[in-house]
Amino acid sequence: MVQVPAPLSEIKNLNSVADLAAMAIALIRKAGCEYGDIRLCSYRYQNLRARDHSLELLSDNINSGFGVRVLLNGAWGFAASPHKTPEEIVRIVDKAVEIAKGSRLSQKNRVQLVPVEAYRDNYVTPIEIEPFEIAIAEKAELLLTINDRLLSYSKKGIKKANSFIYLSREEKTFASTEGSLIEQTLYRSYAGYNCTAVANGDVQSRSYERAPLNLGYENVNAQDLLSQIERVAEEAIEKVKAPKGKYGCSTLILKPTNLWLTIHESVGHPTELDRVLGYEANFAGTSFATPDKLRKLRYAAPWINFKCDRTQPGGRATVGYDDEGVKSQEWYVVKDGILVDYLTDRETAYRIGRGSSNGCSFADSWGSIPIVRIPNLGLEPGAEGGSNTATLEEMIADTEDGILIDGIGSYSIDQQRRNFQFGGDAFWKIKKGKIVGMLKDIVYHSMTTDFWNSVDAIAPASELQQWGTNMCGKGEPMQIAQMTHACVPVRVRNIEIGVAS
Repeated sequence: MVQVPAPLSEIKNLNSVADLAAMAIALIRKAGCEYGDIRLCSYRYQNLRARDHSLELLSDNINSGFGVRVLLNGAWGFAASPHKTPEEIVRIVDKAVEIAKGSRLSQKNRVQLVPVEAYRDNYVTPIEIEPFEIAIAEKAELLLTINDRLLSYSKKGIKKANSFIYLSREEKTFASTEGSLIEQTLYRSYAGYNCTAVANGDVQSRSYERAPLNLGYENVNAQDLLSQIERVAEEAIEKVKAPKGKYGCSTLILKPTNLWLTIHESVGHPTELDRVLGYEANFAGTSFATPDKLRKLRYAAPWINFKCDRTQPGGRATVGYDDEGVKSQEWYVVKDGILVDYLTDRETAYRIGRGSSNGCSFADSWGSIPIVRIPNLGLEPGAEGGSNTATLEEMIADTEDGILIDGIGSYSIDQQRRNFQFGGDAFWKIKKGKIVGMLKDIVYHSMTTDFWNSVDAIAPASELQQWGTNMCGKGEPMQIAQMTHACVPVRVRNIEIGVAS
């Protein structure tokens, strides 16, 4: 077993997080590892969900522990524990080292890491209202009020109502043998609702959400949530009575509420470098965007740019540093329509000859090993005065025959991230430059590069919205991550339309 180095006997409080981190790093170094890190984490999750006139779920949980990762003779070892004690630090470091030794026996290629600067820093998500200081009764009352108002439209066809508030606070201390000691506190908030209409033997729903963002309770915004109830209920009623879409090709105008998911699945996941290199295959496949296509592949039309930014205010993946101590940054993955970069951690960056990681390492728990995750990845707005730049209103006015799509629905994409299908939450028929009524049960199909090369209009920065997800699954065992895909409305020509069953 690894023995505690003598200098640690001088530490007076081995129960403090910083001293436990220092102890772990000293033990890792003493074991002869070429690299090692520790993450000591504490999470608080508060979730409320109401169904009709009752509170269906109320949970307020705290989860705490630490994970140690070591690199020994080019092989990874990882171990974790919920007990933050000196004795457990010794045991877990020893276990991680033994796992690394075992991993080396079957490993073909040694792991090597690109360098990273050492940081001593503290990062806290800027918030206005501490979410856990708001009384649970106030949160529950808001959800029940929303549902009561939605169900007041029962005579017109609204039969079900659901609402939710999800809040979290993540506190973690990261230390590494590179010399970093980084403390971070991350806040996340998300709220919304939906209602279901029943008529003519059909059932249809309509939803409204506040975008999931790294903000405090101010993002819940009761006034905004309540102000949209009448519109959402009326649209659900109209939708259930609307005609179904028809098979064929159509011009689509996609709102950011829909487009973010298309970006996520057809740009975000295909550019994760572990997926590109084949490390990630069992869960949702690999990628067509292989390194031989870098700086060559026409991914999208020349006026399309996809930019990653882990520093953007409120972004769901906004942090000070990733889970390898790499400082948050911004970079393009698609520039002027060409594939120019990937999402990397320190290991995958080395695999393709990069000098540094762009900071996409993330673990969803102290008990999970960090893997490459999508950061905030957005579609840049159209250039001011550009020939392909148009407002949403201008796109509609300039469309002879098309469909406007809002919100997300069903989706699927193949194991190489090429061929996809997406639905939506609401659809409107456009005829001769005007919206003429709702449709329902529509899905659109395309190939990734065909779709993005078919975008002929893109809205300006004044219409940028920060939509994204709080539940992106990856890995086995599966980990959950969050990210924002800021974007503007776009128009896409000649896209195949289907009818959802």
